[in-house]
Amino acid sequence: MAPASKDTSASIDRRSLIFILITAFLNLAGIGLVAPVTNFLVQRYVSDPGQIAIANGLLFTSYSFFQFLAVPTLGALSDRYGRRLILLLSLFGSAVGYLIFGIGGALWVLFLGRIIDGVTGGNIGTIYAYVADLTEPKERARYYGLIGAVGGLGFVAGPAIGGILARVGGTAAPVFFAALVTFINVVWGYFAMPESLRPEQRMEKISLIKLNPFWQLRDVFKIPQLRWLLVATFLWMTPFAMMQSNLAVLGSDWLGAREQDISLVFAIIGLIIVIVQGGLIRPLLRIFSESRLTLIGMVLFAIGFFFYALVPTTRSNGTLLLATLIFPVGNALITPTIASLTSQAVGPREQGRVQGGSQSVQAFARVIGPTLGGYAYAQFGATMPYAASVIFLIVACTCVLFALPDLRAATAKSS
Repeated sequence: MAPASKDTSASIDRRSLIFILITAFLNLAGIGLVAPVTNFLVQRYVSDPGQIAIANGLLFTSYSFFQFLAVPTLGALSDRYGRRLILLLSLFGSAVGYLIFGIGGALWVLFLGRIIDGVTGGNIGTIYAYVADLTEPKERARYYGLIGAVGGLGFVAGPAIGGILARVGGTAAPVFFAALVTFINVVWGYFAMPESLRPEQRMEKISLIKLNPFWQLRDVFKIPQLRWLLVATFLWMTPFAMMQSNLAVLGSDWLGAREQDISLVFAIIGLIIVIVQGGLIRPLLRIFSESRLTLIGMVLFAIGFFFYALVPTTRSNGTLLLATLIFPVGNALITPTIASLTSQAVGPREQGRVQGGSQSVQAFARVIGPTLGGYAYAQFGATMPYAASVIFLIVACTCVLFALPDLRAATAKSS
């Protein structure tokens, strides 16, 4: 479906922008707050060390899996009922999920808390749709870059804050802190955030079948100008998910890295993402198109993974550092530009559905990425997850190239 023409009289006011940025920060900071203490909370209810590792991994997988199921549905609901309501409800649900997770009492309660947060926490697609409602297509990559930069700050700050709170207030303190801050943001958003989607732009009705996440994904994949972009999104996010779950094992096995060493690596990754998305995206967009920046980002991403693949051979901290300096630059370029390309494929009535579909694809990649990476590492050697990632990214570049003709045709038709 071709994009509809857009009324550009609206704009993002300062209070709404602050709310959006705080929400983006909390999305990644919340994960970082929970991650350092999850293993210790599981130990209260599981005594077998082998089962602790399995339960810990399943908690992370359950969050991603239910986020995958919920993201397109939240996007579709925001197309029908507005962005504001869905964002506030999703944030409130995340606060409840954190609270239940912190209270605990049994292993199933921990899973319940993470599942609730997964179901309601997939709001990034709605955030992107909110921005798309109020901006010209050419402005969106800049805003998406800013959102990504603030999310990168959360990626850096979350584990650090969580570690301090756990030391001062006990194991569950970071989780309760995440619940409190998220709830405060709900209150702030209630008063600060106006609705972006006007009644005449909303989907007139939404059937139950459209709330089925698999139907939503199938429906989004039917849009010609989006199909290849969504495949590229999956192929880019899967290596990132593999790296997140596997990097600590790689560093420990081949470089003798400790927990604080891996934490430093992730801090460097987050800082680079902040610098690129917060300061460099806007000037780069004056030189390069969004599609070209997406392709450049994927090439840099692949080069970074190539150097990660060399770590078992070189056993060098320098190789690991080189990879760590290159790949987040690529990731920081891809995230806002591919989201902007996705937003340009459809009109205002479908922004929530399409951005939700994109985020659901990413959530699905985060579900299978850790499992795929761990299996490849154990069965085929430490190099395999990263060598496979290079191949994934080469194919992803090809998919972006396939997507561009249809995307340009749809954009030209709407102008």
